[in-house]
Amino acid sequence: MQLNSILTPERTFCKLPGVSKKRFLTTISEHIAAFTPSLTPDAIYTALLAREQLGSTGIGNGIAIPHCRVGTCDRITGALVTLDQGIDFDAVDSQQVDLLFVLIVPAEETDEHLRVLSELAHLFHNDSYCHKLRAQTSNEALFDTAIALSDQT
Repeated sequence: MQLNSILTPERTFCKLPGVSKKRFLTTISEHIAAFTPSLTPDAIYTALLAREQLGSTGIGNGIAIPHCRVGTCDRITGALVTLDQGIDFDAVDSQQVDLLFVLIVPAEETDEHLRVLSELAHLFHNDSYCHKLRAQTSNEALFDTAIALSDQT
């Protein structure tokens, strides 16, 4: 997977305010929809919340990969976010989450959804990668670092 095929600078957010899980899902749904004409904030939020109700996407070490399939989504879409402070995301290790990758996939792309999700989980289990992402202080630097480092792994 080429990270730059699903992530754009417009969907990369450095140091967003960390408030709560639901507030984060609302905010990121609005941000993603603003740059993705086939998606609405409500469709994204509803699908992400439904997925979280099945079980948390907090994978540990302060990382979460919220993901869902949306019928109106026309291509795999990602958003990378760091938060200014950790939030309770019901993670498997009970740690607060401050690094997130949101993945929205067309409803019919089940196999591709699982493949990309697996690759993202592998990438975000790299402590050095995550440390470097957390150290960034601007959207542009976060995007550039994420792409450059993902090409090296």
